[in-house]
Amino acid sequence: MAETGPDRSAREHRRALLAVFSSTYFVRFAFGITVAVFASYIQGQTAGIGQGEVGVVGFVSAMAPVGELSTVLVSGLAADRYGRFPVLFAGIGASAVLFALKSTSRSPIVLGGLNLLFGIASGAILAASLALVADWSRTDERGFEMGRFDAMNLFGWVSGFAFGFAALGLLPNAHLNVVFGVGSAMLAGGLLLAYRLVRGLPSRPRVATFDLSEVLRHAFRRSVLLVILPWLVIYMLIGTALVFLGSAASGLGISPTYLALVIGLGGAILVVTQPYFGRLSDRAGRMRLMMVGTVGFVALMGFASLAVAYGARPEILGGIAASVLPALAYGPAALAALADLASEMSRATTMAIYSLTISAGMVVGLVLSTSLFAVLGTVGLYLFFGVIAGGLVGLTVARYRDEDALLREGLTTRAR
Repeated sequence: MAETGPDRSAREHRRALLAVFSSTYFVRFAFGITVAVFASYIQGQTAGIGQGEVGVVGFVSAMAPVGELSTVLVSGLAADRYGRFPVLFAGIGASAVLFALKSTSRSPIVLGGLNLLFGIASGAILAASLALVADWSRTDERGFEMGRFDAMNLFGWVSGFAFGFAALGLLPNAHLNVVFGVGSAMLAGGLLLAYRLVRGLPSRPRVATFDLSEVLRHAFRRSVLLVILPWLVIYMLIGTALVFLGSAASGLGISPTYLALVIGLGGAILVVTQPYFGRLSDRAGRMRLMMVGTVGFVALMGFASLAVAYGARPEILGGIAASVLPALAYGPAALAALADLASEMSRATTMAIYSLTISAGMVVGLVLSTSLFAVLGTVGLYLFFGVIAGGLVGLTVARYRDEDALLREGLTTRAR
């Protein structure tokens, strides 16, 4: 099973990356359909969500990022020490089993425990996958390859989300456990496909010596952390949206089927835009695309606040759609910048820190948004959106100034 750099043949290069991209899609599709129905599955009703159930749903949903948060660094270290593909396949196989078990119970306690274990497997999958993409891509094409990864990642999310919302509209609530069975089958299929693709590829030699302190020193450098920390803020928003979007849309009178169509269309757009934005970051510079993405996120927070205040008016929905497009430029550029900075010996550990950060963002976002809403109502949502916008702007400025310092010191020649 190959885990080497791009010096291998073009055919091996394609097979290795296709294995990563295909398994990434199946994993995120399975996760997306589950998250879409999770709130309705737990509370036993499809339309809306009671204020008393918000805390329960938020707590159970937060168990996955808690599991990832607490163990992903160990997974990254294991991938650096023993190999990327073994860790990746172990995570996918465990996830398939856990999804099947979710279909057997609606108990918040049982689902919380299974979600915790799934978070552990999910962290291993993400850290190993990103390290593999970095291993197999050259610096001048890394943005494009990370864009392809991000496209499969996000397309898996949104197409799974769309499938889940369609299931909410087509299946009675009592039969929503079928969705978890579909997710388990998708994970198993992704594992088999990826294994077939990498079987027969030459293996990367096992690391003879592994200096843990040196690996961690490289992974926790200031320049690396300034690329990772903005994801904390971004996933505060994403984590909240993933859990409560379906119930919130139902409360606004938007049918699950219509929402599924809109999200599915958005997924198709992602497949085109993410590699394109990644290629732009290869040519124009990572920082420039990250700044474009920040502007998009800030505008999105503004239009989201208007939607809370005035409802789902066409002009507001149009503004949200127009803001999402530049926001999508952030992902490929930031992931490529992270891969650029990560040394090969600590690459999976660095990606594990990224995974740890987004998990922390999901936990903090769920806790903060639900707490603010419970205490302050819609004013709490405005405050939450303001925290997202302000935090992302501040961290982007800090990264820009750090890039400036690196350029002055001659430590990087990448265009801003």
